[in-house]
Amino acid sequence: MSKHRYIQKNCCLVRVLWAGGIIGPYIFKNDEGHNVTVNGDRYRATITNFLIPELNNHDVHKLWFQQDGAKCHTARATIDLLKGTFGDRLISRFGPVNWPPRSCDLTPLDYFLWGYVKSLVYADKPQTLDHMEDNIHHVIAHIRPQMLEKVIENWTSRLDYI
Repeated sequence: MSKHRYIQKNCCLVRVLWAGGIIGPYIFKNDEGHNVTVNGDRYRATITNFLIPELNNHDVHKLWFQQDGAKCHTARATIDLLKGTFGDRLISRFGPVNWPPRSCDLTPLDYFLWGYVKSLVYADKPQTLDHMEDNIHHVIAHIRPQMLEKVIENWTSRLDYI
């Protein structure tokens, strides 16, 4: 397994990217199965009940965790949970390692993954949310670790410029 690992979150999906593969996506839904906006409680529950168990199942340890500055991500309770899980390996607003805001050129999920996934998800013009979600799951399931290794190598070379 590669030493290069990367995680990012937003307020719609949770996805974990490392050169060994992608964990997720996790789409936030309520008890009736409807999509919901992520708040701090939902985000922390997903970290506790989905992300951490998945990382343990994949035997992924000592990775760095990076997230954007969304309020649900940077709430004090969330930062405390993440620090307790990742220690000093947290890259976040209010975290041990601050990350430049609006730095999409330094975030593999922004400069590569979402454009790639979006182009394939919308190729057949899904007409419903269920169809779109099925496409998202299918596309992500077929991204190979070799492709992610190249993305991570590109990312580490970008970091030389900051």
